[in-house]
Amino acid sequence: MARRTETREPASARANFSDGDLFFVKARKSVPHEFVLEALEPVSPWTRPMFGCTAIYVGEKIVLILRQKPSYERDNGVWLATAHGHHESLREDFPNMRSIELLGEPVSNWQVLPIDAPDFEESAMRACELVIAGDPRIGRVPKSRKPTQGKKAAKPSKKAAKPRRNSSGAKSKRATRR
Repeated sequence: MARRTETREPASARANFSDGDLFFVKARKSVPHEFVLEALEPVSPWTRPMFGCTAIYVGEKIVLILRQKPSYERDNGVWLATAHGHHESLREDFPNMRSIELLGEPVSNWQVLPIDAPDFEESAMRACELVIAGDPRIGRVPKSRKPTQGKKAAKPSKKAAKPRRNSSGAKSKRATRR
């Protein structure tokens, strides 16, 4: 049976470089509600894509998520990272704030300032002011995904448990020296 071989050109030859660019960089999606990032500049925020949205961190805390997607349009807007205990006091500042429906919980830690609220931009800017002021009601340190030292015990080595034997079944010289 004849072996079929294909000759493929390298990926760089297939790439669509424009006008002599040496490097092709995939364009990043635009950040929704970019005015929020601009307002947070005094506290040096950084972003990370999360669930097709843009998560905003200040230091080690995740503080907000910016969402503008065609699915679950009612949950588009600015998501606040908070805790159940802060909802009542935050609702005084944000009367249109509510739980995020797509999370499937009746009340979640995350709350949304919905884009379709009449005071959306004002509320988003007020949230930025609270983040800049270091308000403890907004922001959470994400749980680490890596196990911490001490939680995971080291397994004993299998080699140390079994003495070595040679082909005749007797212990090897190396095993008897221990």
